[in-house]
Amino acid sequence: MEDDRILERERYQMEQIRELESEELQVEEVDEESSDDETNYRSSGGASASGEFTYNTSLAALHSYLGDVEDTHNRLAFLDGGAVLNVPLFYLEGVVLFPEATLPLRVIQPNFIASVERALRQVDAPYTIGVIRVYKDPNNGRMKLATTGTTAEIRQYRHLEDGSVNVVTRGQQRFRLRRRWMDVEGSPCGEIQIVKEDLPLRTPREAVGRLTPLSIFRSNVHSQIPPIYRSRADQYGFGNENDSDAMSEESFESELSPTERRLHQSALVSCDMLDELASSDDENIEQQFRIQPMRSPFDSFRRSFSTGKNQEVDGVKLALGKRSMPTDNTWKKYSLNQFREAPRAFLPSWVYQMYDSYSLAQRAAGRWKQIVRAPSMDGYITKPDLLSFHIASKMPVSESTRQELLEIDGISYRLRREIELLESFDCVRCRSCETLIAKRSNMLVMSSEGPLGAYVNPHGYVHEIMTLFKANGLAVIGNPVKEYSWFPGYAWSIAECATCETQLGWLFTATKKKLKPRSFWGIRSSQVADDSR
Repeated sequence: MEDDRILERERYQMEQIRELESEELQVEEVDEESSDDETNYRSSGGASASGEFTYNTSLAALHSYLGDVEDTHNRLAFLDGGAVLNVPLFYLEGVVLFPEATLPLRVIQPNFIASVERALRQVDAPYTIGVIRVYKDPNNGRMKLATTGTTAEIRQYRHLEDGSVNVVTRGQQRFRLRRRWMDVEGSPCGEIQIVKEDLPLRTPREAVGRLTPLSIFRSNVHSQIPPIYRSRADQYGFGNENDSDAMSEESFESELSPTERRLHQSALVSCDMLDELASSDDENIEQQFRIQPMRSPFDSFRRSFSTGKNQEVDGVKLALGKRSMPTDNTWKKYSLNQFREAPRAFLPSWVYQMYDSYSLAQRAAGRWKQIVRAPSMDGYITKPDLLSFHIASKMPVSESTRQELLEIDGISYRLRREIELLESFDCVRCRSCETLIAKRSNMLVMSSEGPLGAYVNPHGYVHEIMTLFKANGLAVIGNPVKEYSWFPGYAWSIAECATCETQLGWLFTATKKKLKPRSFWGIRSSQVADDSR
């Protein structure tokens, strides 16, 4: 009910603005072909090499419209994962806060002012509040709270004469909301548990499992393949000392099909055999291959190549075609080291890279540079955890998609989803009527924070907006207003969807002749359709 009253009041304030401005409806139509200026802006993510872009993007990130603010001191460091604590809660519609992202607040309501005051003086988590996204359930229209949020640390604040408080916060850590209540002052509070984040890994066990130590492959050759239910670590006397480095062969093989298991065992024996052969001369190597022809899968493949017919190995048909395979005499031409360079894991290397945090970080940063361009993510490639949050907080997609990213546990899984979104994101559509508003190529970076950022209006409503060079089918309401502009040097006008009349954002126009771009759009992420393809 509280959120419904807020929405009604915001609509009433919009009507007042329209009455005061003697509005004139102007439908903005843009040709499909990009202009030369647009090409220049897009060439470097908003700043063109030829000088058409003159705006200082760092100004928007300062949130100077909030006025002079005071820095806080002796702030709390990061909390341990799994820690449980009570904090004041802020319910924000249309906003998803990520760690390391900036969130400005203008606190007007008395109960939330009390929440800020409590956060400033609390001992267990000083200057800390919890931010939770509130949204309307599409099935029944009721307001719901997300269960995953982010703690925000108050970095700057200012008490105004009217009793309100301007605050600049920064996201810190994800949390799960365990329970919530209203205190005696009517302030929302909640018991939260800090999410224990995983560490960047090369090969997460969820993807392929930890492998048997390579030292096992150097053991002496045995006449028989060990039973599949016995651990190779136990077979060779390594015991539990290697448990921290690799899981047992029994656990690894339990995930394989019977066909895969037999091939895997054959590969292990082949590696053992090659290590024993390292101390023999070329003649002995050739002899060993002849003595034990069935202990390696290579011989089965050789026969398949020589006959040129489709073969069947353990029920799996192999379409090999007519090819020639090296004879026994040609095996001597290959160095034994080449056999050792073959992967000793059952799965190929590209499978591991699919879940390698550092490989994914490099791919994600590359996609970001190719598609969004600014700000650069290259400095975070060695920090996949931070990179995943930075990309998620700045990606110009709908709020529900961003909430999905916030709820993903695991660096690798979050990066994989972000790469997928970067590659599929192409269109910006109105959430209400699905009208095409803009395309990915229309993005414009007007803040050093990136193409998407959070801003707060004089009435305390926080909006996350994505900035665009051009947009289609938008109606501009009223004359430009210079006061309280989020982008210094630009005046703002309300922009509605010309089809369904939903407020999608604002048109920003330059107030100085030398300022470029001359205009751009700010579209609310909460009004963007979920489907980004």
